[in-house]
Amino acid sequence: MEKNKEIEFKTFISEEQYNSLLDEFGLDNNVFAQTNHYFDTDDTKLISEQTVLRIRQKGNNYKITKKTRAEVGADETHILISKDKAEDILKNGFDASIIGLPYFVHKVAELTTYRVSTPYKNGTLFFDKSEYYGNVDYEIEYEVDDVKEGTQDFIQFLDSHNILYKESIRKSKRAYDSAKLNR
Repeated sequence: MEKNKEIEFKTFISEEQYNSLLDEFGLDNNVFAQTNHYFDTDDTKLISEQTVLRIRQKGNNYKITKKTRAEVGADETHILISKDKAEDILKNGFDASIIGLPYFVHKVAELTTYRVSTPYKNGTLFFDKSEYYGNVDYEIEYEVDDVKEGTQDFIQFLDSHNILYKESIRKSKRAYDSAKLNR
């Protein structure tokens, strides 16, 4: 099991801004797809606990991730799994005690992101196009190690690109809310 701290800043952007940023940074040919499969209990314990549990699929690589809110950012725990194990979990659910959660969970939603990344100052910028249940949205994420410096750099980036900050809702919540509407 691997653990790390995630500190990120996000904002929704328009499709035009997304395409403009890809052009500016020369990233048009670096887009890759990743699908997040989200899990919860039948009575949505994880949502109520503000915990995200997902399997992220990138090509033939699969990783279970548990994200919990922390005083600063989020604490993440990861477990790499095989394609066969992932397919079994996606179909049948699993005992989440393997990642420190005392629940049996099943898949409740999914979201596919077309992502590019580039270094920026002391962090990494991600430009994302996400598709889920007939919805498409665009956002910028900026991942850093230092909150104060990251805040300043993110604001400076938005200002220098004439991007108005528009609070971004977590991908897991967007996917879950849309999945509920489509049941």
